[in-house]
Amino acid sequence: MNTQEEKGRKAPEKRMDVSSALRCASGQLAELLQCKPGTVSAMKATDDGWCADVEVVELERVPDTMSVMASYRVSLDAGGNLVGYERIRRYARGQIDRR
Repeated sequence: MNTQEEKGRKAPEKRMDVSSALRCASGQLAELLQCKPGTVSAMKATDDGWCADVEVVELERVPDTMSVMASYRVSLDAGGNLVGYERIRRYARGQIDRR
């Protein structure tokens, strides 16, 4: 490989640690949606970075067990930048999953 090709190549980005990725996922999603950052219920490394499921409060209600919650799947690149998200579930705060 000649030096021209080497200059055009970008070094692979180092993957951030899981705790930093967790904070990035919830913080960036909350900023985009203009809501309180919620908990991260799932987190896994991917080939390109990280994938996280983040729970957020979409509508606050009284009593709080009637608040509307949502789960979002968030994709981050290796550096922790949000590259995509989608809502995968919407539910009342007091609702329990039944499988």
